[in-house]
Amino acid sequence: MPAFQSKKFRPSGEHTVGSRYRALMNRRPFLTFGLPFIAVIIAGSFVLTPATAIRYERHDRKVRQLTKDEELGVRRSARRVNMKDEYYRLAGRDLDDWEQKRVERLPGESDGILR
Repeated sequence: MPAFQSKKFRPSGEHTVGSRYRALMNRRPFLTFGLPFIAVIIAGSFVLTPATAIRYERHDRKVRQLTKDEELGVRRSARRVNMKDEYYRLAGRDLDDWEQKRVERLPGESDGILR
């Protein structure tokens, strides 16, 4: 028996789809990988363009620039606000009827008045 056989060794998985694709990739890489890849990217851009347009239209409806007339109308119909009343309302206390109280001190503690 000779050391090198005249027949090429063929593994059992030679006829699978993956092996055929690998062989085609070696022969024509652009046609088997590059062209389908570019086609998927272009098709995706066509599919996603309307969705992106809808997203931007929604954003534009939320944030839009007011004309001068609209801006003036907004200010006229605004509620009049007294800043002092708003401050006390937000503070959450009724400051009209308060009384001053001295804090009781512990025995021997200074009351803070210098004599």
